[in-house]
Amino acid sequence: MGRLARPDGLAVGQRVRFDGQIRLVLEVTGRSVVLSELGGEPRSVPPAVLFADGDFELVDTVGRMPLPPTSMLETLPRPVLEKALWWEEHILEVLHGLPPNAAPGTQPRPEYAAGRSLTSREKTKAAELSAAGHKVSASTVGNYRRRYENGGVLGLADRRPVRKTPRYGLVDEAVVAAMRQAISEAVDASTRTGTFLLWRTSEILRGEAQGIEVQLPCRATLYRLLDKLTSGTHTTGSAVTRRSRAHGASAPFGELSVFAPGEVMQIDSTPLDVLVRLDDGVPGKVELTGMIDVATRTVTAAVLRPTTKAVDASVLLARTVTPELMRPGWVDALRMSRSVLPHRRLLSLDERLEHAAARPVIVPEMIVCDHGKAFISRNFLASCRFLEIDFQPSHKGSPFEKGHIEKMLSSVGTLFTQFLPGYTGRSTDHRGRHLDKQPLWSLLELQELLDEWMVAKWQNRPHDGLRDPALPGRLFTPNEKYAALVEACGYVPVALSGDDYVELLPAVWRTVNDYGIRIKYRTYDSPELTRMRRQHSGVAAKKGLWEVHHDPYDVSRIWVRDHHAGTGWVEATWKHLNRVPVPFGELAWDHARQGLPEATETEIADAVAALLARAHAGPGQPAPPKRTARDRRVAARTRATGPSTPRPRPDPTLPADPEPEQREPQDEPLAEVIPLGLFDPFENPWRNA
Repeated sequence: MGRLARPDGLAVGQRVRFDGQIRLVLEVTGRSVVLSELGGEPRSVPPAVLFADGDFELVDTVGRMPLPPTSMLETLPRPVLEKALWWEEHILEVLHGLPPNAAPGTQPRPEYAAGRSLTSREKTKAAELSAAGHKVSASTVGNYRRRYENGGVLGLADRRPVRKTPRYGLVDEAVVAAMRQAISEAVDASTRTGTFLLWRTSEILRGEAQGIEVQLPCRATLYRLLDKLTSGTHTTGSAVTRRSRAHGASAPFGELSVFAPGEVMQIDSTPLDVLVRLDDGVPGKVELTGMIDVATRTVTAAVLRPTTKAVDASVLLARTVTPELMRPGWVDALRMSRSVLPHRRLLSLDERLEHAAARPVIVPEMIVCDHGKAFISRNFLASCRFLEIDFQPSHKGSPFEKGHIEKMLSSVGTLFTQFLPGYTGRSTDHRGRHLDKQPLWSLLELQELLDEWMVAKWQNRPHDGLRDPALPGRLFTPNEKYAALVEACGYVPVALSGDDYVELLPAVWRTVNDYGIRIKYRTYDSPELTRMRRQHSGVAAKKGLWEVHHDPYDVSRIWVRDHHAGTGWVEATWKHLNRVPVPFGELAWDHARQGLPEATETEIADAVAALLARAHAGPGQPAPPKRTARDRRVAARTRATGPSTPRPRPDPTLPADPEPEQREPQDEPLAEVIPLGLFDPFENPWRNA
């Protein structure tokens, strides 16, 4: 008896090779090991006999072997696959005594009977193949047999070992380290080309060598090395993407699960890709600041400002928790009462929803934002503390942590902004010509269009991120998702009261004059201000001025704190509110009609189409009167012979010219121009007297 091949341990469920077959261990005792027998009763074998068998081998230790990756067979060349299948037929006969294509009832040949050992079967198979012209040895057959047991047919494929080469070829490790340092230095710098990175690599090596000349590989090798080291880093590409990848999370991305409206909301701002007509008449760009609810993808507020400031973020928060009222000119299909939102249930909680538009009122529980100065300012943090909102800034250089608001701001450009006159495109490469000569919208007019588009289009647009888990093929709109979550979690929006909303607005200190209060050249007045006119407010620190709160996005009214009464606000409206078509015009609404049917998709689609057509046409301009060719020539000559010196400024004591909106239309034709004759000194001046 030879040397015992005793394993470290033998347990039930393991597979062993004994007497030319793979057997399963059914029972283990101190005197015997019970093994499964192919086609018969289990066989009890003493441990000494089992371990002394020449074919004994512990096949695995954790039960059955995993299935081989058979799908990888499709990647093999056809000759290699055919050879592997040829070997499989012979190996199966060695293992089980019969080839795979044997007819039912066929008995194994005596050379491959169950009583023959595995070693003798391998020798027999090697002799048969050599006699057939395939010169192989018994050890080769044994090698293929082990490869088949471990990897199946894929293990029989011809996969000759490939000589392993270093990851970066024969380049010195010092060069690789220097180039890595040059790439890391470029993360937060401006984007440069590969030529600069190669130069910087040589400078780093020269500094580390301290006067010793460093031999660099050829330029082609350095560029190949640079291509490997910068793969996926955007070192020579977008600086924003490069910083995001470098400073982003190294762990697998996770997702914060949200189940209720307002549980997590995100806020951010970005420049809007369109020119607007600012207050001074000069074309310029503005910033779009928005807030989105992650659970429902509802844009609770979106405002435009020349530059986002801390007070703008606080006002945006105030708008988020207050209803969006219907505006003059909006179609009736945009009312909340005609939407899928649970209007009747919410109306019992807040009567202001009676005249509200179809946009949910959502109170945030947590706000995620970046490290912009407007969002980490003292004013915005104080507003969050006042409303008991958790403030969660994202990691620096990690815009993916607030990807919902980033995607929303980008979608506004593709779904709305490109329809506007003065659209600039996302970069200078996409910018057109003479954009400032197009009929541009003013900031307030564009804000009105954006608010209407958000209610009409965004809230009724199926969102890819709002899919039904049970029916992934169905998409929800933000309004539908809000209604579904209200039914599921019983969310009740506790919106701000009117006084709370006013408290969040920015404050200025003004005098109450006889004509009212003036803010940015706009005069506001109210009969309730009579007892405050030319009176001291009682606030000595402000020299008797009165505290006035105003909404930067709504120029229609202001609120004055009644310091004498101690509490309460006095509302004052803009004097020209009833004559100038401002976006937030007079909020005098009719009572909601009873029994209105739910707005259909066709009505909403028609409203969106009309909105985009109106936005694309630009501000309405009066049609110029028709003039003849002679009239145009006279006007052109008059302009050409006009004074070249600048006109004098008007006397401030004289009444100003009426506003363009107030001037009477001049429909009468131009007066006939009578040319002057030549001067004749001898002509009788009294001839025509």
